Amino acid sequence: MKIKPLYIYGILIGAALVVLLFFTTRDNGSKDIVNEQMPQDDVHRQFKNDQPPDRSNVSPQFYQELEELRKEVEKNPDDTTKLKEYADYLTAAHQFDSAVPLYEQVLSKNPRRTDIYFALTFIYFNKKDFNKAEEVTNKVLSYDKNNLQAQYNLGAIAATMGNNEKAKEIWTKLYEQHPDTREANLAKDGLAKLK
Repeated sequence: MKIKPLYIYGILIGAALVVLLFFTTRDNGSKDIVNEQMPQDDVHRQFKNDQPPDRSNVSPQFYQELEELRKEVEKNPDDTTKLKEYADYLTAAHQFDSAVPLYEQVLSKNPRRTDIYFALTFIYFNKKDFNKAEEVTNKVLSYDKNNLQAQYNLGAIAATMGNNEKAKEIWTKLYEQHPDTREANLAKDGLAKLK
């Protein structure tokens, strides 16, 4: 069965957003990273026994798709759809350092791509570069101050960095101003874990 690249693109974005939205803190208020369970999307199902991806547990089809995307990007480096798709594949393969320049190339053509900033936030968070994760999240908020996902993520980054007061302030405001949203429910759960 051949998976269409459009589906992979959507799955990767969804997986990145879901992982980023489920930051947690330990009961004692200290830092915790993310839910360590591997996402159950079509890309990650190719890995055996929930092990992190490496050459021994990734399907040959994944590498074939990755190579095809690399060639397409080399042929047409101005195609932002292919750049993003290739960067998403690299991110799924945990090749973060290779994905970042591709995402930045997309941003150089359109600096208001929220999806790219969320992908970069995901990468920087996983690399434990929380300051950079916060920086790219703030870029989203600089032109879309009402982006609830970015607001929630900013609180999650603060909590992970051990700044529980800042996280509490962000999440409380989010919960009070947008009580009937998914992000407000996540903020409420986060607030309960900060206590």
